[in-house]
Amino acid sequence: MQVLEFDTVIIGSGLAGLSAAYKAANFGTVAIVTKSQLDTSNSYYAQGGIAAAIAQDDSPLQHLRDTMVSGRGICDRDAVEILVNEGKERVLELIDEGMAFDKENDDFVLGLEGGHSKRRILHAGGDATGKELTCFKLGLVKEKAHVQAFEYVAAIRLLQNDQYIQGVQTYDFKTKENIIFKSKAVILATGGLSRIFERSTNPHTATGDGIALAYAAGAQIADLEFIQFHPSALYVPGKDAYLISEAVRGEGAWLLNHEGERFMKDIHPLAELAPRDVVAYSIFRQIQKSGKKHIFLSLKHLDKDKIRKRFSNIDKHLKEYGFDMTEDLLPISPAAHYMVGGVHTNLDAETNISGLFACGEVASTGVMGANRLASNSLLECLVFGKRASEKAARQNTPDFELSIPEPVYVDSENEQLFLQYQNEMALMMAENLGIVRNKPSLQKALDRFTEIEASFDPEVNEYNLIKIRNTATICKLIAQAALIREESRGGHIREDFQKENPDFKVHILQQKGKNYQLETVRE
Repeated sequence: MQVLEFDTVIIGSGLAGLSAAYKAANFGTVAIVTKSQLDTSNSYYAQGGIAAAIAQDDSPLQHLRDTMVSGRGICDRDAVEILVNEGKERVLELIDEGMAFDKENDDFVLGLEGGHSKRRILHAGGDATGKELTCFKLGLVKEKAHVQAFEYVAAIRLLQNDQYIQGVQTYDFKTKENIIFKSKAVILATGGLSRIFERSTNPHTATGDGIALAYAAGAQIADLEFIQFHPSALYVPGKDAYLISEAVRGEGAWLLNHEGERFMKDIHPLAELAPRDVVAYSIFRQIQKSGKKHIFLSLKHLDKDKIRKRFSNIDKHLKEYGFDMTEDLLPISPAAHYMVGGVHTNLDAETNISGLFACGEVASTGVMGANRLASNSLLECLVFGKRASEKAARQNTPDFELSIPEPVYVDSENEQLFLQYQNEMALMMAENLGIVRNKPSLQKALDRFTEIEASFDPEVNEYNLIKIRNTATICKLIAQAALIREESRGGHIREDFQKENPDFKVHILQQKGKNYQLETVRE
């Protein structure tokens, strides 16, 4: 079994992983391990933009207030202060490095999205910010001599000794061999998990791998019950959900029910620009009321040339579905989009396991609360990617003798079994852990996920069987957390507990082999 040694190993190649790699290269050798290509990530597909208080009439304090309001009382204030203050620094740093955000007459074009009180969303390529930003950062990383990338290499398990991380075991899909990465620090930047739902805006790679790796190693997981459903995903039967950026509503698009009514005006003072949890839930109720599968997004009243220029990629994609975004009513319904919780970290992105860090969507740093403020996610990647790399560089791990695990292999005969279980669990997540939940359905799902998990030996070394067990574990953790939280707050809505309960102004922490813990929010 091949053993490679690096100072820092980063799992994942989205903006968080690339940000961490770029900074970590200043301190030593870096390996980026990704199970697909370097440019396949949630970051890459982000349309909206990146929030930063760079306008004259804006401030980090106002950005903080908006974030805290959207977070529904579950944001840790000290973490949000770091996000909005260091976030502004990171964005200005990006601009100095040559990142070309969209401008008009030499001024940055700032967008508006749900929950923001000011125009503060920088975008690039109109509606291709994630792609432009990720590719720009990737270009910077490729210039670093100490960084080596390993594509189509899947992380299987974290290696540890005496509560210290020693490295990670991986499987190389190209060579069909195992590679052991020995390292004094591992940074998880594996992204989200929303692809475990039947309907999702995420790429196929977003299956919660980082949660499974961290949980198996004994790391704490926090706030996993909060799943953000994006309100405006195109609904076409038999097709994947296609995200229509919140920035579209920021430019004035309306949400209409089947009677042609703008229902959001009567629900929230910000109407279509209310926080995402409010909009997604309101759309869900309209869908329930009508018995249809969707509502409509309308841009028919807006300047057509301006819309086509601002959202050129979305316009092009919708045409492939047969829609003209300036003329047609676009059928939309919410889809699983963003994992608000994740691997529990401190302010330096460090977990409770020495040498293990997490940043980006896989992490629960305390900034997102119960409902992520739009366009804060790319900002979190920049801020905590840097913090993770700097703390990892100071990691002082004892030089244990590395114990080599049994190799992992792929048996193609198990692929159909994996797909069978994956489809079953995705449907159960959609039916029982969607926008609205209740105790009987949560318990039903939890029982089934627990049953599936128990059917597969934790020591199994076949890749497809590992994936089945990992998915069952992740689904089980979400169902457990959702059962524990007997209230409705942010991205977690219980029809049997319809109001916020001040007793649940806490983070729910889950850890392998231990009872759950409640951690007070830092106000």
